Amino acid sequence: MSGQKIDIFDTTLRDGEQVPGCKLNTTEKVKLALELELLGVDIIEAGFPISSPGDFQSVEQIAKAVKEATVCGLTRAVQKDIEVAAEALKPARRPRIHTGIGSSDNHIKYKFNTTREKIVERAVAAVKLARNLVPDVEFYAEDAGRADIQFLAQLIEAVIAAGATVVNIPDTTGFCLPHQYAEKIGYLVNNVKGIEHATISCHCHNDLGLATANSLAGVIAGARQIECTINGIGERAGNTSLEEVAMAIKKHPELGLYTNIESTRLHGLSKQVSDTMRMPVQPNKAIVGDNAFAHSSGIHQDGFLKEATTYEIIDPLEVGADISKIVLTARSGRSALAYRFKKLGHDFTRDQVDVLYERFLIVADEKKEVTDEDLAALASAL
Repeated sequence: MSGQKIDIFDTTLRDGEQVPGCKLNTTEKVKLALELELLGVDIIEAGFPISSPGDFQSVEQIAKAVKEATVCGLTRAVQKDIEVAAEALKPARRPRIHTGIGSSDNHIKYKFNTTREKIVERAVAAVKLARNLVPDVEFYAEDAGRADIQFLAQLIEAVIAAGATVVNIPDTTGFCLPHQYAEKIGYLVNNVKGIEHATISCHCHNDLGLATANSLAGVIAGARQIECTINGIGERAGNTSLEEVAMAIKKHPELGLYTNIESTRLHGLSKQVSDTMRMPVQPNKAIVGDNAFAHSSGIHQDGFLKEATTYEIIDPLEVGADISKIVLTARSGRSALAYRFKKLGHDFTRDQVDVLYERFLIVADEKKEVTDEDLAALASAL
C-alpha cells in the first residue's frame, strides 16, 4: 500500500462494553477478539484487568488467543493497576499497557483535587513503571479535548521522555470541533520535543456527533492511530465508529493514508457485535445500517438504476453487505416499480407499467412499504 499507515486501535471490548447492558463474558470477548484480528485491527484493547476477576481473565485469555494483533490492557496511573495489567498480558506476543490520567484543569481540580505539577509526576511514574514491565506503553491524557494546550504539550513531552511509545489525545467529552482537534494535534506535532519517537493517537467521543470527523481531522494533522469501536458503540453517545473511519480513509486516497482493515468483513462483524452485545444498530447508521444501501425516493431510484454511483459512493459488496435495495413506497417512481416487477419475473410494457403505477400508488398510500406479495397481487389483477 502507498501512503502512511494509520493503526486501528479497537476498544469495543473495553470502552464499548461499558455501555449499560452490553457486558460480555470471557468466551464472548475471546470470540470477538479473534474476529477483530481477522478484520485487520492492529491493537485490541481487551479490557481493564484490575476492574474485576472476570475482566482479568478475559484479558489473559485474549492475550493467549490473539496471535498477530497487539493486546492492550487499560489502567489508571496507579501502581497496582499497572502490575495487574502486566500480569494479565503475560501470554501476549505483543502486549501493551494503556495508562493515563486527567489533563484538563476541570479534571485536575474536580476529579483529582490536585495540581498540574502532581499530575505530571504521577503520569511519569506510571509510564516508567509500565515501561519496566512491557516494551509498549500508551499514555492517555484524559479530557485532552478541553486541556490547556501548553500544559498538554508539557505533559506529553514528559511521558515520552519517560518511555511512552504512544500518546493518546482523547476528546473524552466529545467537545471539540474538527478544526479545534486538528489544531491540538498539530500543536503537539510542532512543539513537543521527542514527538517523533511516539505515535499520536486519536480517541474521540460522539457527544456532539463529531467523533468520526474529529478522528479524521486528527490523522490529517499528524496522528497515526485511531481508537474506535464497531458500530461506534461506547460510553454515552458512543466512540468513533471503526467502519466509518476505515471507509472514509479508503474512499479518499488523496489523503495519502491507509489502514489494514479488510472491509468486506465489516458488515458481518457489525451484526455479530450487535447480536452479542444485544445493542441494535440504527437503520440509518453509515456503512452498516439496514438502510445504508436502500433507496426509496423515486428520483434517487431512477438515478441509481441508471448508474449506481449516482447515489452510492460505496459498493455494498466492499463492506460485505447484501446488494442494494430498492424499497417501494408512495415516494417511489415508475422505473423502480418496473425494476421490482422484472425481479419477480414480469416484463411489462411501458403502458402496462403506467396502469400498474396508478394502482400501486393507492396501495402505497395505505402502507409504509409495498411488498413482493402486494406486487404479485397487482400483477394478477392486471
